[in-house]
Amino acid sequence: MSTDAVLYDHPGPRARARNRILTVVFGVVLAGLLYWIYHRFDEKGQWAGSLWKPFTQSSTWTDYILPGLQGTLQAAAIAMVLSLAFGILFAVGRLSDHWWVRIPSGVVVEFFRAVPLLLMMFFIFFGIPFVTEKPMSPLWAVVIALTLYNGSVLAEAFRAGVRSVPSGQSEAAYAIGMRKGQVMGQILIPQAARAMLPVIVSQLVVLVKDTALGYIISYSELLQLGVNNVAANFGNVIQAAMVAAVIYIAVNSTLTAVAGWLSRRTRRSGKAPRAPRPAGALVGTAEP
Repeated sequence: MSTDAVLYDHPGPRARARNRILTVVFGVVLAGLLYWIYHRFDEKGQWAGSLWKPFTQSSTWTDYILPGLQGTLQAAAIAMVLSLAFGILFAVGRLSDHWWVRIPSGVVVEFFRAVPLLLMMFFIFFGIPFVTEKPMSPLWAVVIALTLYNGSVLAEAFRAGVRSVPSGQSEAAYAIGMRKGQVMGQILIPQAARAMLPVIVSQLVVLVKDTALGYIISYSELLQLGVNNVAANFGNVIQAAMVAAVIYIAVNSTLTAVAGWLSRRTRRSGKAPRAPRPAGALVGTAEP
C-alpha cells in the first residue's frame, strides 16, 4: 500500500458533492459578509469621492506613499540579507560538535526569538545611545531588530532543514575525504535551503510586514508616511490604510512569486551538489 493511500483517501461521489455544497455555502456567506461591510462603509460615507481624490493626485504619491514604500523596501532588503546570514551562521553554530560554540549559539537564538520585536526596537533605538552617546538611526534600529528576530527564526529553519537531509549524504561526503566545513557548506546547507524554502519565504514575508513597526520610532516607512501622514493631511485614514494594504499585498505577492520561480528553477536544474573528486582519484575513472 502506498503512503499516499494511507495519508489521503480520495473523496467518493458523496464526499465530492458535500464539498461542492460547502464551497457554495461558504462563498455565499463570504459574499454576504463583504456586502455588509461595503454597506456599512457606504452608510458612513467612506466611499465618497472626496476621500479618494488625494490618491489621484501625483503629489500624494511623490510626497508620501512612494517615499514610504522606498523606506519599507530599503529596511526590508537590508534586513533580509543580514537575517539570512545570521540564520546560516547560528544554524551552523547550533549544529557544532563543540559545546562552547553550540551552547552560546543556542542561547542567542532562543533569547532573540523570545524577545518581542517591538520591545527590541525600543531598546535599540533608545538604549544604545546611552552606551554610544550618539543618536541611533531609525533605519538601523529597525534593521538590527528585524535581523536579530527573523535571523533567529531562520536559524531554526536552517537547522531543521539540515537535520532533514538524509544522513547518507554527509556519510558519503566524509567517505570521500571532505571536511566538516565542506560537508556543511557544499552538501547540507544548499539542500536544507531548498527543502526549507517555503518556511524561509514565509519568514521573509513576515519581515516585510514587520517593517511597519518602525513607525513607533518615527522611521519613515509606508505605514508612517502612507497612512499616518496622509490621514493627517486629508482626513481619510480608512482609505489610506486600504491603499497601503494593497501595496503590502503586491510587494509580498511579488516576493512569493519570485521564490516560487526560484524553487521551480532549482527543481529543474537542481541535483545535489557534486562533491569534489578526492585527491589521488584516477582521471580516467568513470563516475558511478
